[in-house]
Amino acid sequence: MERDGYKAKAGRLAVEQVRSGMVLGLGTGSTAAHAVRALADRIREGTLTDIRGVPTSQATADLAASLGVPLVEPGAVAMDLAIDGADEIAPDLSLTKGGGGALLREKIIAAAAGRFVVIADDSKLVPALGSTFDIPVEIARFGAAITLAALEDVGTPVLRGGDDPFVTDNGNFVVDLAVDPIGNPGAFDAMLAAVPGVLATGLFVGIADEAIVVGVDGARRITR
Repeated sequence: MERDGYKAKAGRLAVEQVRSGMVLGLGTGSTAAHAVRALADRIREGTLTDIRGVPTSQATADLAASLGVPLVEPGAVAMDLAIDGADEIAPDLSLTKGGGGALLREKIIAAAAGRFVVIADDSKLVPALGSTFDIPVEIARFGAAITLAALEDVGTPVLRGGDDPFVTDNGNFVVDLAVDPIGNPGAFDAMLAAVPGVLATGLFVGIADEAIVVGVDGARRITR
């Protein structure tokens, strides 16, 4: 099975946890999109009813709407479950997220949901965050050069998009911060968050409740 097939299977397994009447946080990225499609399939089949989704990006909102998944605004009603992908998953379920540029919205939704389930193929499993993926950091556009300079104290920051910067749905920039493998992601996250101009980091620490990871050896569930 190719990597995309592993992602699709993880998405389907996560959607098996959904029950009629639930409000769901819908993540962003290629893996999360598989979960949205699996959810839409079950709605069409009639095996799930009265489902509402809270998208973490305009791209996810557009996909969900095109597939007939009803949407509600964030905060309109409590969320039972959030499903999203990750760029790295550490053994303690700390995550690196933000490859798709929706890290701030993803963190808001994941933290607010009753449960947060991460889905991925097994290439995302790492011994420590920062091992295979730079840490995305959403920063304010105002004073971006100052924030970039401050981030040089803790790693090698690169403005995503360079001279034509990537802009998030929130109107902000994203920095991809290359670092050594992180021994204490909670402390590192707090250090980054203290930098003026940093609005959110792609370090999700103590937020995920379960990871569903699929690879050549099948599916496995990792709980915190």
